[in-house]
Amino acid sequence: MHGMVARFAVRIAGDDLVFSAAHFLAIAPDQCEPLHGHNYRVSAELFGALGQEQYVVDFAVAKDALRSIILELDHRVLLPAENSALIVNRWQKEIEVSFAGRRWVFPADDCLLLPLSSTTAELLARYIGSRLVQALVNQCRVVFSHARVTVEESPGLTAVCVLEPS
Repeated sequence: MHGMVARFAVRIAGDDLVFSAAHFLAIAPDQCEPLHGHNYRVSAELFGALGQEQYVVDFAVAKDALRSIILELDHRVLLPAENSALIVNRWQKEIEVSFAGRRWVFPADDCLLLPLSSTTAELLARYIGSRLVQALVNQCRVVFSHARVTVEESPGLTAVCVLEPS
């Protein structure tokens, strides 16, 4: 193929790469959405050179890694641990969240405190993508030029995060 440069990627998607979770967004200093949920759908594209095996990364390994990450999010209340406007108190069996005069108390086992400032689909895509890339780098010692992760919040509403080496 004279004059052509080949670049490779794998795309990981499927009906089993979904999770259901509840969240709310603090939209302004004194305003937030009501607690609500979504059936999120996740996909990932991993770009890189072909390895000795002549693939970027093993499909099954990548899908298993992605599935294990989203399984942690499934059926949880997703809470941003790095949002300074939210007051989060962690008790042994409960998590209490306060914001702008509102207060929620959740069973601790039903919550997941994420290292995010918000639980937007965009930041969830970055979180999932970062975890996926790190897991595959550690497990397979593969090097990616970049990764593209999508989180669909509902049909037609999809956030995309492209992760590139810094």
